[in-house]
Amino acid sequence: MKAEIAVIGGSGLYEMSGLSKKKNVSVKTPYGVSSDIFLGSLSGHKVAFLTRHGKQHTVPPHLVNYRANIWALKKTGAERIIATTASGAINLRMKVGELALLTQFLDFTKRRDHTFYDGGKLGIAHIDFSEPYCPEIRGALLKAGRELKLKIHQKATYACTEGPRFETPAEIRAYGKLGADLVGMTTVPECVLARELGMCYAAIGIVTNVGAGLSEEKLDHACIIELMKDKLELVKKLIVEAIKEIPEKKSCECTPALKISKLGFD
Repeated sequence: MKAEIAVIGGSGLYEMSGLSKKKNVSVKTPYGVSSDIFLGSLSGHKVAFLTRHGKQHTVPPHLVNYRANIWALKKTGAERIIATTASGAINLRMKVGELALLTQFLDFTKRRDHTFYDGGKLGIAHIDFSEPYCPEIRGALLKAGRELKLKIHQKATYACTEGPRFETPAEIRAYGKLGADLVGMTTVPECVLARELGMCYAAIGIVTNVGAGLSEEKLDHACIIELMKDKLELVKKLIVEAIKEIPEKKSCECTPALKISKLGFD
C-alpha cells in the first residue's frame, strides 16, 4: 500500500485511532531502519503513521534517526506530513493545554544530521527556508480547528533544543529575547529533511508545560505525558479533519528545485 499523507506522532501519540486496514512495515534506508510505520486508510486517504520515539517511547529526541524516518516516509509515497510536538511555553499567552501551529524555528541542536546532501556523490544543496512549515497544511489545520472549536494559535516560533535534558531558566530567557514562543526537542531537522525531499511539512505544538523559570513548578516528563493523554483525542480529531481539508493538488512552494532522483526516488 502506498501512502499520500504521513502523520508523525510525538511524545504521547503512539497510535492513530481510526486508521483502518493498517499494517506495520519496517523500512530499511541508507541511514538505517526507520521507527515503526503503520500504513492504512484515514479520512478517505492513504496514510502512513510513524511513531517518532517508538511505540514505548524508547528513543530520546537527540537519538531519533530523523534521516531514516523521513526517507522511509518518502518511500511509502507520502508527499505531506503532519507532525505533533510536545512544547513548553515561553510566550505566556500560549497556555498549557492549548495548541499552536509552528511557523518559524530557532535551531539549538548540536549533534544531529541535518541534510541528505552532505557532499560526495550526492553533492551539496542549499535550500531556501524562508517558510519552514507548509502554509497549505497549516491552513487545513486552522480550518479544521475552527470547525472543532479548538483554541489554536496561528503562529509560533519554536526553539528546538538538543535534549534530552530540559532547558535552564537562563536559556528560556534567552530564547524568549530571540523571539521564541515555544520550546521543544523535535521537528528540527525533521522539517528540513522533509523539504529536501520535496515533502510538505506542518507541525502542531501541544503546550504541555511552562518553560523553566517561568513558573514555580519543576519540569517533569511524566507530567507532560499525562497532560498529553488528556489532549490526544482532540489532537487526533484535528488531524483527521485537517486531512480532509488538504487540497489534492499542491499550490505551496515547499518543493525545492532539487533532483531527488539521485537520492533513489523516481
